Amino acid sequence: MNYQTLTGLTALVATLSLSTAVSATPSVNSTQPNVSVESKQLIAQSVGQASFYGNKPGEGGPLTANGERYNPGGYTAAHRSLPFGTRVRVTSNNGRSVVVRINDRGPFIGGRIIDLSVAAARAIGLTNTGVGKVRMEVLSVGDGRRQGRRNR
Repeated sequence: MNYQTLTGLTALVATLSLSTAVSATPSVNSTQPNVSVESKQLIAQSVGQASFYGNKPGEGGPLTANGERYNPGGYTAAHRSLPFGTRVRVTSNNGRSVVVRINDRGPFIGGRIIDLSVAAARAIGLTNTGVGKVRMEVLSVGDGRRQGRRNR
C-alpha cells in the first residue's frame, strides 16, 4: 500500500471514529461516512447524490484514474477518496441496489458522492433522471493499486 493510499485510508478511519464518537446511532441523512452497527459486513455509509458518466469519444473508452479502460457495461464507479478496488453498495430511493468497484476519481460537483458507470446507473434506475439520491455503503476496502500505466 503506498503512502497516499495509507494516508487516505487513515483519514477515512479517523472520520469514521469521530462520527461514531459524536453520534451513537448512524445518521442516514448525513453526507459523512458513519459506522453501522446493523451489519457486520458494512464498513461505512453515506447519503448524497449520485450521477453517472457515459462513454466519451475514443476507442474502448478513456482510461480511468486507476489505469484501466472505462467500460460502460461494467459495474464500476468513481469516488473522490476511497481506495481503488473498494466495493460499495449503492441503493437508490426506489430500493434498487447495485455493488460496484471503485476504479476512478470523481465526482467533482458539489453534493455528489459517487459517479456510476452506465450499467450500474441502469441497474438502480438512475439513467432517466441522470442524478438521484442514494445511500452508499462501503462493503470492503480495496488495496488502492492502479491497474496499469497511465500516459500523461
